Amino acid sequence: MNERSRPRRADYRHFLEIPTRWGDNDAYAHINNVVYYSYFDTVISRYLLESGAIDLKTSEVIGVVVETGCRYLAPISFPDLVTAGLRVTRIGNTSIRYEIGIFRNAEDQASAEGHFIHVYVDRATQTRPTPLPRELREAVTPLLVPPGEPA
Repeated sequence: MNERSRPRRADYRHFLEIPTRWGDNDAYAHINNVVYYSYFDTVISRYLLESGAIDLKTSEVIGVVVETGCRYLAPISFPDLVTAGLRVTRIGNTSIRYEIGIFRNAEDQASAEGHFIHVYVDRATQTRPTPLPRELREAVTPLLVPPGEPA
């Protein structure tokens, strides 16, 4: 992989440190691929909860993942410290595209990059897309970076 194609910390707007655990390693002594999706979910959920945009028990809308992907660029192993970088590249009427960079220890280049697309639906029916509430839109706007551009 060309080192220049690896995202850098400066490409993201918000960061969350996540310690690795012994059980995150796989038989090859690096973090198992499925754990990266947990990192993605954690940084997005923590951001939304801490910003007050979403309340797990009372929000009228909930985000459901309709698309996700990950590119693995360099290995991470326990006891490394992961920093998840977060940005948003699209805010639609009913959906948001979140992009995440996963950084090992103090490294500037990402070890992985991925995305989640959430479609927001009515909590009661969980079937019908619902326009983004003002609070949610306002919370994610500071994370917005046009696709393909650094932060």
